[in-house]
Amino acid sequence: MRATVLYGAGDVRVENVPDARLIEPTDALVTVSRACICGSDLWPYQLMKPGEPPRRMGHEAIGVVEAVGSGVRTLKVGDVVVMPFAYSDGTCVFCHEGLHTSCIGGGFFGTVEIPGAQAEAVRVPLADGTLVVLPVGADDALMPSLLTLSDVMGTGHHAARAAKVGRGKTVAVIGDGAVGLCAVIATRRLGAERIIFLGRHPDRIALAKTFGATDIVSERGEEAVARVRALSGGFGVHSVLECVGTDQAMRTAIGIVRPGGAVGRVGVPHYEAIPASEPAFYNNVTISGGPAPVRGYIAELLPDVLEGRIEPGRVFDRVMGLGEVPDGYRAMNERKAIKVMVKP
Repeated sequence: MRATVLYGAGDVRVENVPDARLIEPTDALVTVSRACICGSDLWPYQLMKPGEPPRRMGHEAIGVVEAVGSGVRTLKVGDVVVMPFAYSDGTCVFCHEGLHTSCIGGGFFGTVEIPGAQAEAVRVPLADGTLVVLPVGADDALMPSLLTLSDVMGTGHHAARAAKVGRGKTVAVIGDGAVGLCAVIATRRLGAERIIFLGRHPDRIALAKTFGATDIVSERGEEAVARVRALSGGFGVHSVLECVGTDQAMRTAIGIVRPGGAVGRVGVPHYEAIPASEPAFYNNVTISGGPAPVRGYIAELLPDVLEGRIEPGRVFDRVMGLGEVPDGYRAMNERKAIKVMVKP
């Protein structure tokens, strides 16, 4: 079968690899009908060090169950399923607490150990606890939005929950990628009164407005802090959703949150220590977040997608075949595409 393999910074290829197959009794084999490239895939694409082993990329997918192991109880061949970016058993103490990304026996797709889903097929460990059967056909028009439940919509929702978004609150979203855009959807869905979107690209700003952003801030650094504070009456916002992961993004987040407010961070952090921790401490700012346990959010978000109340699939602005995936990485890395959908 064909799959996407990252060999080094800027070196991603589509190659013939051994077919995905069942290994454990709890596995399922899924033929991939939709996958995508994630903003977090761009970090190793930019920074992978020489000597690191190649890895098969991709942690978001929808597909059709092709085979199941003898221990699988809730899935059958032919089911259309969504695959969250982390696999989990659904039975451990952390899964029961809704923290599937900390599952005792779980892990993440697209690593050296677990091949990813930018491929023709993927092996899904712990299939009963990981996969969610979708009540639609394999070519349903809702596929783009359903695919976001594997990561970006659930991650935006996680940021909103971590930042304590609620009715009547003023919220700022930092990051104009797919997660930041889905975070706008999430904040509006949870009843935020005012949504300040920090972004600089006209196409992304336009989409953020359609999703519910009420104000746009295109400045960066101290200028951005001053602008958001001016928009929020000088006090800062109740909630900040930090969807980037850089030092500057976190400094901005702490600079614009009001005393007693909360920062929900879901951008993979590229710093050793949280910057501006002293002002965060003295202002009683809550900083929370991490890898989104999207498996636990699917049941909550799925009805809104099926009934058309939210349309997160609009973040996909390019569709490519599997052979075009290297072009998709370049387009996203150069900010020429928001998010690329892959149809193997």
